[in-house]
Amino acid sequence: MRPVTIPSGSRASRPSRTFRFGVPPTMTRSPHPLRRFRNTLRALVRFESFAVVAALVLSTTGLAARSPDEPPSSKETLDVEIVAHRGASADAPENTLAAIREAWEQGADAVEFDIRLTADGIAILCHDETAKRTTGVDRAIVDATFDELRQLDAGRWKGEAFAGERIPSLDEALAAIPAGRRALIEVKCGPEIVPELRRAIDEAGLPVEATAIISFSEEVCAACKRELPETPVYWLASLKRDPETGRWNRTVDELIAVAQRHGLDGLDLQACELIDATFVRKVREARLQVHCWTVNDPELARRMLGAGVQGITTDRPGPLRRELQNESER
Repeated sequence: MRPVTIPSGSRASRPSRTFRFGVPPTMTRSPHPLRRFRNTLRALVRFESFAVVAALVLSTTGLAARSPDEPPSSKETLDVEIVAHRGASADAPENTLAAIREAWEQGADAVEFDIRLTADGIAILCHDETAKRTTGVDRAIVDATFDELRQLDAGRWKGEAFAGERIPSLDEALAAIPAGRRALIEVKCGPEIVPELRRAIDEAGLPVEATAIISFSEEVCAACKRELPETPVYWLASLKRDPETGRWNRTVDELIAVAQRHGLDGLDLQACELIDATFVRKVREARLQVHCWTVNDPELARRMLGAGVQGITTDRPGPLRRELQNESER
């Protein structure tokens, strides 16, 4: 490599220096101590600015550090929403705050719970028309006041550890939804509950994406979409095949037509072999979401995941999530 000579500039009496590119000059001058301090200070400022920006990026992308007590969401490793059916109902009394808390501890992305209207117009969590199965008291929800139902023990039937668990109001259930998770609210009565449902959702102050409404009733779905146009509404449907003819009770086109007729956002369907990749693709092409219920069998869950459904409802969110994650890592 040919040496390069750098001539002295206008600053007189400084000798020329000869060096080779890539080779440090033999003569160096240490920076002034004040200059070293300034350079160090600038480096610290640049590092701290980078750290702040990095933290903001991580927090907005969901990659920020999680509290050791907070379970991971299945969405971090699976392209599906795991929904706890009536809360984590295999391990806690269904439709109670205990079941909702257990769902979060098991890493569920969402909870599903059922609501009915009491005699005094309060929306509460209960699947059946009466409180008998979960409280032992044969009282119709529609004929009892909230205070009367509140006196009943809705946990003891699941075990002494849950004795004293009460029937919660919809307000209490929505208050138990943490950031980043959501509630699928199944309406078990008629459209008379819609004004109370709207009030509860409005007053909960949750983001729009934190709630969705589901119902087997077309009338209820239509009423909810009219009154809560920004809230996702999915039509629930059972899928059954005639053992003699082999025909299903509903076709994919019929299901899509119902959802589109009422301006709904998706379908929440009974998991079965009818739901495959072709079925899901057709529903998605209609700009509808596809969820399925109630899946506790890992093999069926794997088939639903492979078909491309966006949500799987299960009684055991923790174990099912682990099964699907283990499968995805193989």
